[in-house]
Formats: sequence, C-alpha cells, structure tokens
Amino acid sequence: MEPAGHNPSATTADNSAVRSVTGDDAPAGIAGGARRVRVHHLQRAKERGERITMLTAYDATTAAILDAAGVDTLLVGDSIGNTMLGHATTLPVTLDDMVRAGRAVAAATRHAWVVVDLPFGSYEAGPEQALASAVRVMKETGASAVKLEGGRRSAAQIRAITDAGIPVVGHLGYTPQSENVLGGPRVQGRGDDSAEELSQDALAVQEAGAVAVVLEMVPREVAARITEFLVIPTIGIGAGPEVDGQVLVWTDMAGMTDWSPRFARRYAELGRALQQAAADFAAEVRDGAFPADEHTFDQ
Repeated sequence: MEPAGHNPSATTADNSAVRSVTGDDAPAGIAGGARRVRVHHLQRAKERGERITMLTAYDATTAAILDAAGVDTLLVGDSIGNTMLGHATTLPVTLDDMVRAGRAVAAATRHAWVVVDLPFGSYEAGPEQALASAVRVMKETGASAVKLEGGRRSAAQIRAITDAGIPVVGHLGYTPQSENVLGGPRVQGRGDDSAEELSQDALAVQEAGAVAVVLEMVPREVAARITEFLVIPTIGIGAGPEVDGQVLVWTDMAGMTDWSPRFARRYAELGRALQQAAADFAAEVRDGAFPADEHTFDQ
C-alpha cells in the first residue's frame, strides 16, 4: 500500500516542480540550452574541446534534479548494486534491475542523454545475447544508449548492437564486472605493455562502432594518449583531466557515504544533512511537535 499523500501519477508534475526551482540557472551544456543531448552533440563536444559531464542516476527523483542541473549525460550504472541494492559488487545486478532503474531515470529526464549499463551475464555469451539484452533495454526504458565493459573481447557484441541502430558506450581500464580477474579495484594500463593492450582495446571499441568510451582508473598519461588518437569521446573516472569528459557516481559526488574513492571529489555532504533531517523528524514525532496544526485537516 502506498503511504498517504503519495500519488504515483504526480511524478511528472513533481519532476517539473524540481526543474522550475533549479533549472533556470542550469548551465547550457554541450547541447545548448534546453535541447536534448544526442549522439552528435557528444561528437561535436570532442571536436570543439567542450567537456562532457556525466553522473550516475538510479531513480526518477535524483535524475530530475541532476537533469535540471544541466548534466549532459546520466548513466544508469550497474553500480546500483553497490550504492542502492546493498551488494558488495556489481555482479549480482540483473537485467531486470537495470530495466527498472533505466525506465525511472529516462521518464524523469528531459535534457540529458540517458545510458543504461548491460549487467554481468547479459552479453558475455556473444553477439546474439548482447543484442537481445540491448533491445530489451531500449524498448522497455526509453533510454538513448547502452554501455558494456571490455575491449577486443566485446567488439563483436558492440558491432551487433550498433548494427541494429543502438548507440553503445564502451568501458575500459578497471572494469568492475571483471574484478575477480583483475584482483579488485586496481589501476589498469601501467607499464608499456599494459598501456599498449589498453590502447588496442580502445581502438577495437571504436572500430566496432561505439560512440564513446569510459576510461576508469587509468594513468592520466595513458588516458590522454588514448583520447588523442581516438575519434570518439573519452569519459574519465579516475583517468586524469585530459579526457573529453568526466563521470562520477552521484553518491560519491554528493557525499552520501562516509567513504568515497580517491578519484572522487565530494561536492556536498548530503549524507550528513539527510541523517540530521531524519533525526530532527524522529525527535519531533517523539515529543509531539510534529504534526502541528498546519499539517492536519479539520472535518
């Protein structure tokens, strides 16, 4: 049963209200003003040297706020497993999880380009499985693209999806779905041989048709070199400032937890603020201060 006062049909109106409060002063972003970000805007941004902004989002309320702030791209990441679902890794996340979150984010978004991760186990079997998973995401969420991990090993999957008319974002460097092989969250691309392997993977992703690639936990020099020779945009997370754009997990960016990774900057401490608000609510309920007369109805 929904709590009293909750109206699912009011989602659109509520999101509009969020935008009316925060959207007027939002930066133009790579698409210019209120236009929706498309694939060609990403490419133009790289060509013009304009930085691309990306944050994760997993629900409609957060997506509407980030969208109103002028963030270019919202990534419905499989990091939902760590941040929202209580898993220790991204591995247990299912395609159903991603579709549900992707639908919520896409429905709340007017401006940003929405990308949904293909979770572990939804594309590794080969191009046919990858295409089926990507088609389901696009049909059931309203998103604009999918993202998957891996370079040369995933090139055939990327090609199958892009041949079907679905934009794909690649993901190289530290790839969380492979953390058991990589030995956990470790910087990738250190040393000449490793850097060359990563570069070859980046080229393979581009040649397979990807429209952009995320570089995670890669030495800045290697990320800069890849950004220079790739035609498609690079989006860094722990990959230095010389890439074409930056992505952070929104809970890291907003300070929702006690710990955040070294590469993340905490732009607020919303976790502490939320905890204090909840404590204030509990205290007022216990001492009878809430609800007050203005919060009640007369017969």
